[in-house]
Amino acid sequence: MSYFNLKNSLVIDAITCSILFLACVFATAPVAALLGLPTGLVSAKNPSRALANLIAIGNLGWVAASFAVLATFAGQMSWTGVAILIVQAIVVLELALFEAKGAAALPRAAAA
Repeated sequence: MSYFNLKNSLVIDAITCSILFLACVFATAPVAALLGLPTGLVSAKNPSRALANLIAIGNLGWVAASFAVLATFAGQMSWTGVAILIVQAIVVLELALFEAKGAAALPRAAAA
């Protein structure tokens, strides 16, 4: 049996994302120094317009994937499962819209 199956890959992805998130929140300066990135970028205190747009687009992808799951599995899902899936998709959609609006308000990066 391979350790690199879908279930293990998803678990590893969730764990590594959580660890990096916690490191960026609680050890911003060391993480920024290790990665060679500005502290403001690592802490998201000074996000770039491009990064904010990329995050918004990723969230729109999550919303689309959520509704694809609903379309594929709605017949076997419980009403609770359907409701939770729809609510989380709507919340993520709202976040994506706020992120896109916030990104539009940021100054464009200066051309090098």
